[in-house]
Amino acid sequence: MLVLVVEDDPGIAASLVLGLERAGYQARGVGTGREALAAVPEPDVVLLDLGLPDLDGIEVCRRIRSRSDAAIIVVTARGEEADRVAALDEGADDYLVKPFGLAELLARIRAVLRRVQPSDSELLRHGPLAVDLRTRKVTVDSHEVALTPKEFDILECLAADPGRVVTRQEVLERAWDAHWYGPTKVLDVHIAALRRKLGVPGLVETVYGRGFRLGVPEPGQDPNSGAR
Repeated sequence: MLVLVVEDDPGIAASLVLGLERAGYQARGVGTGREALAAVPEPDVVLLDLGLPDLDGIEVCRRIRSRSDAAIIVVTARGEEADRVAALDEGADDYLVKPFGLAELLARIRAVLRRVQPSDSELLRHGPLAVDLRTRKVTVDSHEVALTPKEFDILECLAADPGRVVTRQEVLERAWDAHWYGPTKVLDVHIAALRRKLGVPGLVETVYGRGFRLGVPEPGQDPNSGAR
């Protein structure tokens, strides 16, 4: 779970990052709106100050929301009603006025995540892999992976029961249809592309003569080093 702290005051940013890390989150800070936009869609939560040196915070909020489903919590000294309304209208999930305590901030993060995260039945996890069935979004170690519709259907078929061998015919019937009579080589092409994009050796295994399954990723591999 990555929290991006968008705060131009280095002292406040460092304090927030430290508090979040102690609470068990991954956290990093950026000091400008452009840096925040460059980080999207990686973060799961964005803590956004409105008083940024390069871009208006409300505009940054709008742009983040247009690119990402991340939870956005505005944390700012601007407590006027007009600012609150503008931020919420542009996609913020919550609004917290400085000064505030870390305990309240953590409670707000937990509350927002309960609202925006999919239920367990809609989210399939296996090691570094997460497959969101509702949004059809796939991430590896919180990094989004762009898949074609067919690649997603194949991965969903495998991720529904990690470790179980799924036959070639079953994958074809679920990802194409029960009356598929085309060449089965097309499945091998999609599997190869899926492996390349996920970039995790050992994750998608071929069980020769039977089919495919999700395996245990090989240790010591950096999943971000593979081609996406």
